[in-house]
Amino acid sequence: MFIQNVSVMPLPPYSPELNPIEQVWAWMRSRALSNRTFASYDDIVEQVTMAWNVFRSYIDNVKRICSREWTNLIT
Repeated sequence: MFIQNVSVMPLPPYSPELNPIEQVWAWMRSRALSNRTFASYDDIVEQVTMAWNVFRSYIDNVKRICSREWTNLIT
């Protein structure tokens, strides 16, 4: 399907302004996942899951990190 009013533009490899997950990972690393060792793969998954749940519990923080001035996705 071709849509005339949409243009596909390649993103640079690192574009935190265009990819909010970059800020999410930075937040999780700085507050929950830095300076740690993990006993196993399952331990990594458990710790990242716990960090994610802490991150998403701060709704205002999620809105601040993931919103952009040029988009109106979060009201």
